[in-house]
Amino acid sequence: MVDLCSATRVHLLGVGGAGMSAIAVVLHALGCRVSGSDSADTSVLDRLREIGVDVFVGHDASQVSGADLVAHSTAVGDDNPEVVAARQAGIPVYRRAEMLAAITELRSTVAVAGTHGKTTTAAMLSHVLMAASADPGFIVGAVLADGSIGARWSEGPWFVVEADESDGTFGELAVSRAVLTNVEPDHLRRDRPVGELEAEFARFCAGAADGLVVCADDPGAMQASEGCRRILYGTGAEADYRWRLLSRSRQSAVGEVTRRGDLLGRVTVPMPGDHNALNALGALAMACELGVEGSQAAEALADFGGVTRRFERRGEAGGVDFIDDYAHLPTEVAYALKTASEGGWNRVVCVFQPHRYTRTSHLWTTFAHCFEAADEVIITDVYSAGEPAIPGVSGELIWQAVSEAHPDREVVYVPRLEDAADYLVDRLRPGDVCLTLGAGDLTQVPDWVISRLSNRR
Repeated sequence: MVDLCSATRVHLLGVGGAGMSAIAVVLHALGCRVSGSDSADTSVLDRLREIGVDVFVGHDASQVSGADLVAHSTAVGDDNPEVVAARQAGIPVYRRAEMLAAITELRSTVAVAGTHGKTTTAAMLSHVLMAASADPGFIVGAVLADGSIGARWSEGPWFVVEADESDGTFGELAVSRAVLTNVEPDHLRRDRPVGELEAEFARFCAGAADGLVVCADDPGAMQASEGCRRILYGTGAEADYRWRLLSRSRQSAVGEVTRRGDLLGRVTVPMPGDHNALNALGALAMACELGVEGSQAAEALADFGGVTRRFERRGEAGGVDFIDDYAHLPTEVAYALKTASEGGWNRVVCVFQPHRYTRTSHLWTTFAHCFEAADEVIITDVYSAGEPAIPGVSGELIWQAVSEAHPDREVVYVPRLEDAADYLVDRLRPGDVCLTLGAGDLTQVPDWVISRLSNRR
């Protein structure tokens, strides 16, 4: 167990990532002297420097000298020179999840879990509690729309945390209340089949003894929480908190929310898409269960600034709008494209970068029908996320699945991002929206294409 009370200096490896940078912010606020290292310099490291975190670019054994403990992200292996040096020096080395678990021991923790939507829902809940003067702390796994790291420490009663199921460690968190958005197969391994993943979510739900809020629209979430005392949110009659859509636009959705049949009020969600309306409803439901007035929660949601890479508008050039989204699972891709198709553009042109070889090998056939709302689809090669390549696994598998299921659809396989950008420059037309989807490095593609289209003027 991590002892944060006795640690005065903490060194974090992979500190530029969303999870570790957030932990750095919290530990610094707790009074620790925090240092960290990462392989490349980024704007996140600049923000950490601004608050007083000692940041190193590159990994060197000398950088752990004097640390009371060392922690590393899942992207950092045991052969990292700083990990090796720490163990040789007798400095305790912990995983990111163990650090997060130790932080959750310090406050009553509200965890937001689910295959999709947990980042947005956790950010929305944190925003609502802040607006209601509840003074929450939080850790959200993304940079917020204002450019700040998604973390805050406070003396308030509640700590909101995004609970990541990717490595199975979300069950280690000390959780008093929880929101469960949905449950679908992902992060599967030979030693972690679908049944084990579902069992992990069920154990997570059972651990939220003081309050569990569950999306009634999702069969996986309902199954995982079966037998638990729960509050339901969704669009159906069984939901305690129920959403009814009134209108939608490219920027937002407006709906009416009832609580156990009584009108709670009209809610404006400043993000498009039915999935984001459900995310907002989940955040609102938990906020109300924590004591926030419904009207106050609804008003706060209307001012939510958003999260980077969640249907994020990146710019416009040549009459084409560019939107970037983190969607990398089949359901997420389908949601993002459906949202874009409802925006009134002439065409929806999608660039999809598959994420991880293991995920692609498990799920490639399930991508066959998720691009139906796109007019044109470009599929690139796999972003490895540090995984070794698997023979025979590439983005071409997904191209094959989509092409065979929809032989009349405009879908091409362009492995390299640079070539995908060239293709887009030639194919995009005024009135299009270009939607880049994936959890990898294709986020640079919109900038490339915008620059080249702008220079044509």
